[in-house]
Amino acid sequence: MEHFLGRPLSQTWPTGALAPGSRVTVVRAQDWDGPWQVEFAGAIDAMGAPEPNEHAQALDGELKYWVTFDTPQYDSAGDGPYRKAQIWGRYLRAEPESEA
Repeated sequence: MEHFLGRPLSQTWPTGALAPGSRVTVVRAQDWDGPWQVEFAGAIDAMGAPEPNEHAQALDGELKYWVTFDTPQYDSAGDGPYRKAQIWGRYLRAEPESEA
């Protein structure tokens, strides 16, 4: 991934960010048909630390997370299947930790 991005992935985990291995549901946007075809489960991946979302439409303080999907998924354009992607924080819902 670092070769593709042209820079190393950060390994400095931001304070307050979802921890690696946290279970999440990737949710659909409320105001448009995307970014994924359906809601689905996954986990925060430790491949790279969450990074600030610098997109013009990002929310204040929004992070982008690497998420590994439980099952391969298609995006709203029909591309895929993807097994992992960088997801904006607004599209993640943290799941309660299960007690073992």
